[in-house]
Amino acid sequence: MKSAVTVRLDRVLEQRLDQYCAKSGKSRSDIMRDALRQHLALLQFEQGRERVMPFAEATGYLTDDDVFRDVS
Repeated sequence: MKSAVTVRLDRVLEQRLDQYCAKSGKSRSDIMRDALRQHLALLQFEQGRERVMPFAEATGYLTDDDVFRDVS
């Protein structure tokens, strides 16, 4: 690893994290890295979605159901 980041957690979140670590056998660092990767991927997806929405709406795709209907 190249760097360390300090994250402050409230007691409830810390307890939940520790419980999950104990059940999964993963370290706190592993869980935090996975959560950050997932969150950043979601943010990137949402940004991409915002960029293409005007084009999608112009062609009649107004909802997720519209997209699923044509993709499925």
